[in-house]
Amino acid sequence: MGHFSSQVEARRKEDNSPVTDADVQSNQLIVKALNSLTPKIPVVGEEDEILLAGEHAMFWLVDPLDGTRAFIKGEPEFTVNIGLIKNKKPVLGVIYAPPQDAMYWGEMSTGAWRKISSHAQEKIHVRTPSPEGLVVVRSKSHPSVGTQEYLSKFKVKEIIAGSSSIKFCQVAEGSADIYPRLGRTMEWDTAAGHAILNAAGGRVETVDGKPFMYGKPGFENPAFVAFGG
Repeated sequence: MGHFSSQVEARRKEDNSPVTDADVQSNQLIVKALNSLTPKIPVVGEEDEILLAGEHAMFWLVDPLDGTRAFIKGEPEFTVNIGLIKNKKPVLGVIYAPPQDAMYWGEMSTGAWRKISSHAQEKIHVRTPSPEGLVVVRSKSHPSVGTQEYLSKFKVKEIIAGSSSIKFCQVAEGSADIYPRLGRTMEWDTAAGHAILNAAGGRVETVDGKPFMYGKPGFENPAFVAFGG
């Protein structure tokens, strides 16, 4: 948060995506802590130059600042994502939104939880959609014609645009019903939110209904849809 202001300086990475000092320093802190906590489990971070070589049964996926574009604009819609992958599936996830001091976490054996600021932690669960229609969350910075075409198959009551992985949390806590993402994402963008949503009773699938798996070549995701109840 010490870096957060409308004057934050950004650089461009090789893939032309933006990066700030906050991304780099957050990544260094998280990777160091995970290496200390679980020294035998590899860590893949968005800001790491060297990714995994070969197959690994378990590994961490870290996005130290998800929603960098919003961060650069001075908009308080960004998160820190940490997810654990086991046998190509997300089994544990933590998402923290620093501006709101909001923490979400989930693991299948214990369920999904949230803690906002000084309030007590509470268990969260997906909801059954209303007959009036779905509440949809979609990307603010990456809207697409494909998303609109996909949603035309459903009865939609409301569409909410937002940044970062908090959209997974909105579906997990029952404030939204569906989150389609037909644009490009990477595994560290989705692993934590996927794990939390699974633990809350939801699911994530490819747009053609296939299982959404991890450890793919290059760590690039296909289009996906996150569903609540």
